[in-house]
Amino acid sequence: MIRNRSALADSPAHEVALDCLEAAVDAAAPAVATKSAIERGSETLTIGEMAYDLDNYSDIVIVGGGKATGGVTRGLESILGDALSGGHVVVKQTVDTETVRSSVGDHPLPSDRNVEATADMLETVDEADEDTLVLFVLTGGASALLSAPAGDLTLDDLQTTTDRLLSGGVPIEEINAVRKHLSDLKGGQIARRAAPATVAGLLISDVVGNDLSTIGSGPSVPDETTYDDALGVFERYDLTPPPAVRDHLEAGRDGRISETPFPDDSAFDRVTNHLIGDNATALDAAAAVAEEAGYEPLVLTSRLRGEAREVAESLVAIAEEATATGTPVEPPAVLLAGGETTVTVTGDGGQGGPNQEFVLSGALDHDGDAVIAAIDTDGEDGSSDVAGAIADGTVVDDRERARDALLANDAGSYLSEIEATVETGPTGTNVNDVAVIVVRDGNE
Repeated sequence: MIRNRSALADSPAHEVALDCLEAAVDAAAPAVATKSAIERGSETLTIGEMAYDLDNYSDIVIVGGGKATGGVTRGLESILGDALSGGHVVVKQTVDTETVRSSVGDHPLPSDRNVEATADMLETVDEADEDTLVLFVLTGGASALLSAPAGDLTLDDLQTTTDRLLSGGVPIEEINAVRKHLSDLKGGQIARRAAPATVAGLLISDVVGNDLSTIGSGPSVPDETTYDDALGVFERYDLTPPPAVRDHLEAGRDGRISETPFPDDSAFDRVTNHLIGDNATALDAAAAVAEEAGYEPLVLTSRLRGEAREVAESLVAIAEEATATGTPVEPPAVLLAGGETTVTVTGDGGQGGPNQEFVLSGALDHDGDAVIAAIDTDGEDGSSDVAGAIADGTVVDDRERARDALLANDAGSYLSEIEATVETGPTGTNVNDVAVIVVRDGNE
């Protein structure tokens, strides 16, 4: 899976780090996650701990969107076979489905073809009746791929609004409150449109903490915010929405447009959401590989967040403590963490994303010989076409130039020169970032 693995495997510790990364991505692969979470019996479809009696449904359809949705769909097709009636999913890359129609959309910036594909997908949802089982698949990337501007709003209205909110420093929770009220599917509206059908949400999380209402802005999850809340966001941050957006939100506040469904809405009477894969899934798989290789694994967190270079400094400090005192784990050991770090671009910027900054910062700051690796599980670190990087202190041969690259947000260029980037290509899944630090013992 790691295309340039042979060039990166410089030592047994490097091998273990690479094994952990591959295991993490493999465990989060949509087909694997689907088959682990879903089982078909002669008369039932069991998802997690919930069994659906297939005799109760005349139709079973698959709808949804996201980077990993194609893989989940193929897994469902193999499980359900001829019990599946059809469906429609919106994906980032072409996927070879048999029964379910798939449309390719654009990511990360939505386009008109995203809107058209989503509208077609929603027709399938609207056709569902009380004898239909709707398998709603939602994975990372769905916020862009599933685009359904509400009312007379345009895609440009939504993009302009999001840009203003982001530049205004609005927290993601409040941005989502606005997004849900500018969409025909977010904020629980898939559930409303599908009612009275039975809906089983199948979610692979790319959200730190797995808040289901945040994944893709929660199309199958109740919304506790209102149009008035959405208007309040603009007032609180002294921002001006596009005129069409303001008109739409005011119409909703005044009761001329229906609110998004609250938790007590009858639309959710036959809706159950199932989390079938997340960052913890990836970390657990990596830990198992580390243990099999003779290293003591320690999963630090699946909720990693913050500035990438600063987070790296904190984690390598733990590695140094382990080497010096055997606390919190005795070497040889593997420290594991996952989540979503960020990069604040301070200049013109360069190549690389948060995982490459994490690795370069860690290698520069670490005073030991631990191997530091990190990737984005979707195979694309930031805007770069590599997944991440792997390094130890020995590969940073020109520390001044390496620090300059880090300060210029150009970690990717430096790491590429020293052949330390990890190349996977798009993996077809996304459960955020995975970081691995291999702490060697004195015999290695």
